[in-house]
Amino acid sequence: MGLRDMYAYTMKVAKDKFYGTVDERDGKLYFKGTVNTEAEKNEIWNAIKTIPTWQKEIAADIKVKAGAAPAPPAAEAAPARPGSDPTTGTTYVVQAGDTLSGIAKKLLGNAGEYTAIFNANRDQLSDPDKIKPGQVLKIPQHAKK
Repeated sequence: MGLRDMYAYTMKVAKDKFYGTVDERDGKLYFKGTVNTEAEKNEIWNAIKTIPTWQKEIAADIKVKAGAAPAPPAAEAAPARPGSDPTTGTTYVVQAGDTLSGIAKKLLGNAGEYTAIFNANRDQLSDPDKIKPGQVLKIPQHAKK
């Protein structure tokens, strides 16, 4: 998937969920607006994070409309650390040099648990050896210590 495809994917995910503006200025894409739910916000952020250089190319100010709980800012500020995902418990943003077995050893204490991570992410992975920086992986609850 090329960079242009990743941008198109992000815009497709945001469509009908994101109420605001998306502008390109000075070679950077700026999202500013609201969504109805925390889940929609997380879905858009996960799409943004599929772009390997998103921190340099995208600025996003996405807020949940009044009446919903606000997102914790730590998940956006530190994408390399495990985050919170209500369905799986943990997410991890792939960094350059990561492997599934390395992620499994770091987060689950056992490199052999890479298969559980792979199986939890079959929607975006076709091969356990082909992960890319910026991908947001679900870390399954059942595999944790």
